[in-house]
Amino acid sequence: MEVRFMFAALLLASSARAGIVEDVRAAIASGDLTGADLQVQAYRRAHGADPELAAAISWQARGALAAKKLDQAASYADQVRQMVLPNLRGPRIDREKWLYAMGASIEVQAQVMAAQGESADAVQFLRGELKTYTGTSQQERIQKNINLLSLEGKPAPALEAAVWFGPQPPSIASLRGKAVLLFFWAHWCPDCKATVPIIAGLMKKYGPRGLALIGPTEYYGYVANGMDAPPAVEKPYIEQIRRQFYAPLADMPTPLSNANFARYGASSTPTLVLVDRRGIVRWYHPGAATEQELASHIEQLLR
Repeated sequence: MEVRFMFAALLLASSARAGIVEDVRAAIASGDLTGADLQVQAYRRAHGADPELAAAISWQARGALAAKKLDQAASYADQVRQMVLPNLRGPRIDREKWLYAMGASIEVQAQVMAAQGESADAVQFLRGELKTYTGTSQQERIQKNINLLSLEGKPAPALEAAVWFGPQPPSIASLRGKAVLLFFWAHWCPDCKATVPIIAGLMKKYGPRGLALIGPTEYYGYVANGMDAPPAVEKPYIEQIRRQFYAPLADMPTPLSNANFARYGASSTPTLVLVDRRGIVRWYHPGAATEQELASHIEQLLR
């Protein structure tokens, strides 16, 4: 017990305000949930409730969920909610500081409900939260979690394609009879660039067997070095990145639309979606995937 208090005192003296989230994430990654809690308590005593504390507790919630400690995960998620809700007032820039933690709280609560066999209630809960947070930075994240619980087995949402790079994007409806891989990517995303050779190799193998590819992207409001940029500036920058890093997928139709990311909840990039020959979503995967994993799901669609 004495060692724990000494550890907390050291954290109180040495932890930088901006580093609490990284410190908690590192502790959770190593399986040290107790150490993460000590860091959070030390930070709370030093700084009180602020967006960094809320974000750190949201990581505790995710750590407890991964460890299958569902009650603990739900408790952390509720702590975040109680901390954040009174601060969602005032200028938008101030609200946004808190919204990251709120999005994580919503995500964990829904996943706890699903893990307890309450998937339908989880989807209903998420849809209610989506109404509340539409138009904020958490809209795509909440939609992602709805899709994780409900999109597979349902018709693929239509894609908006008024603006595009490469060949003109076909509609998903026009691709009936083919399997379709949707590759949601972002100009800033290193995992997306790393996925390019994987998809290029798979298209070489499976394209002749009936696999089509569409690669939606969206505006993020900035360009190189995080410089703010309106769409008129960001669009040619995205095209520059596409030509430089996505050359092996030069024939990939690339619709440019934030609406597509909102519909598919592509808050993680890459997000990979496989649609069968009848237009039904069969695999929805936020994040990168291995070549073997992706090939296995494609093989199932093409059999």
